Amino acid sequence: MGTFEGQLVGWLDTGAVARPEEEAQAAITALVQEYSTTLYRVAYSVTRNAVEAEDIVQETFLRVLRHKSKLAELRDPRVWLVRIAWNLVLDRKRRSKTRPETQDIEDVVRILPAGDLSADKVLIAAQQHARILQLIDQLPFKEREVLLLSAVEELSTAQIALVLGTTESTVRSRIFRARRALAAKLNMEGGAR
Repeated sequence: MGTFEGQLVGWLDTGAVARPEEEAQAAITALVQEYSTTLYRVAYSVTRNAVEAEDIVQETFLRVLRHKSKLAELRDPRVWLVRIAWNLVLDRKRRSKTRPETQDIEDVVRILPAGDLSADKVLIAAQQHARILQLIDQLPFKEREVLLLSAVEELSTAQIALVLGTTESTVRSRIFRARRALAAKLNMEGGAR
């Protein structure tokens, strides 16, 4: 369990509580352990800011606490949680209208794959990753959001449709357009070198 995940679980642990409350608490703790990393990736994929992404994850679980009576009714907790986090990210983006890019080494480390890569290969991979994210940021909003949910979070078209409140065919169409536009941008960039 990561440090951030451990903090969330510790934060949710309130000590002695009533029996039904213990069950709800156990369910929420299980959700934190299973989905906090996923929610962090969703938030970070849009904000590109580690602190803001962590805040969004915490706010997501605060909302879960407020609506813990609905936990028993959930069919797919992952989609429900991603939808909450996604809406929180969009709300923050609407309020701020700007997103500062970060060059914090901790942020770079979070997105790089672990392995036995040399320092120059790690740097090149980080630069390529950052460039692809910049190109994704240039896509129209609707295409960008489905591409992030599909590629980064690996949600199915049905799950994305639930998160965004649209149809699967619309999601498939947006993913197709997003991939085509991203490929064109990458080809233009490759030809410009």
